[in-house]
Amino acid sequence: TRGGRFLDEVMSLTVVYILVAILLFGLLVLVHEFGHFLTAKLSGVQVNEFAFGMGPTIWKKQRGETLHSIRLFPIGGFCAMEGEDEESDNPRAFPQKSWWRRLVILAAGSFMNYLAGFLAIVILYTGASSYSAPIITDFFEGCPLEASDGLQVGDELYKIDGRRVYLYSDVGTLLARNKTGKFDLVVKRDGELVKLNDFEMKQQLYEVDGEQQLKYGLYFGYEEKTVGTVLKNTWYTALDFARLVWMSLGDLVSGLVSVNDMSGPVGVVSVIAQTGQSAATTADGILNVLYLGAFIAINLAVMNMLPLPALDGGRAFLLLVNTVFTAITKKKIPSKFEGYIHAAGMILLLAFMAFITFKDIWKLVR
Repeated sequence: TRGGRFLDEVMSLTVVYILVAILLFGLLVLVHEFGHFLTAKLSGVQVNEFAFGMGPTIWKKQRGETLHSIRLFPIGGFCAMEGEDEESDNPRAFPQKSWWRRLVILAAGSFMNYLAGFLAIVILYTGASSYSAPIITDFFEGCPLEASDGLQVGDELYKIDGRRVYLYSDVGTLLARNKTGKFDLVVKRDGELVKLNDFEMKQQLYEVDGEQQLKYGLYFGYEEKTVGTVLKNTWYTALDFARLVWMSLGDLVSGLVSVNDMSGPVGVVSVIAQTGQSAATTADGILNVLYLGAFIAINLAVMNMLPLPALDGGRAFLLLVNTVFTAITKKKIPSKFEGYIHAAGMILLLAFMAFITFKDIWKLVR
């Protein structure tokens, strides 16, 4: 009976975090589309419908020229602007506006996602008393890395193999990417940047809390919380999240990771539920989910601006191409061709999402 009650509690907690994950996705979509909606209105573009969710309409209300609706499936949304995907002679249609206004409208959704992630990080970091910093404060006994021509106490790791070290967590991430054991380091020492090329760093066994563990043998320090350190660490964390997206895409192209390592909405919901459930307390679980939500928000901001058809980045790219083409030839590329490109891109994107979703579900079933 006791085991049954425990299982019921675990299942209830899992359901709660799954609902939280779905709500989180819904909020990110709503924030994204609101960015398009707000900038479109400010630019004088007619918005025909502002929808949250996809599929059949379960609620709608006409407010002025815009139909506000909620759809059955909370997995997306849209801001339907006049003339966005069809020909229109309406002077307030999207194509009738200047190219830079259209570019702002297209980028506004991703900007709002990035801003949402940034604000979530601010909330999290405001509650911290100090922040880990990539500044060496000491070495393990017998560590061979400490030398006059090597690392020294007070050094701040600034770059590892050409990549900027924004946060303490970057140290482990960037060192783990190099399997050779030799690194090109840049450290900030007494206000100056010092290069340590082909610097050999290998993990060794050290005794930590009575156990033998593989370590580089470095102790790192902390920064006290001030308004400046909160904003600095928030800014660096947001940049780090964005860089991780680009690094992951590079790894995917180079073959370091495969499509099997990718996750869609189902996989992300599962990870969010596991993240919240594995926390020691409910409060910690909420904070962990908020941190993961900030990463997802910035991830969406970056991914959505990739120059791929059907994404805002693809629309922005074709807008710039059309602007340059018009400036040179005095002719516009027919909008129907752009519509064909986006339609084909949407079909491929939906097919890819279906594949990833099936793979995520199959993982859960197994």
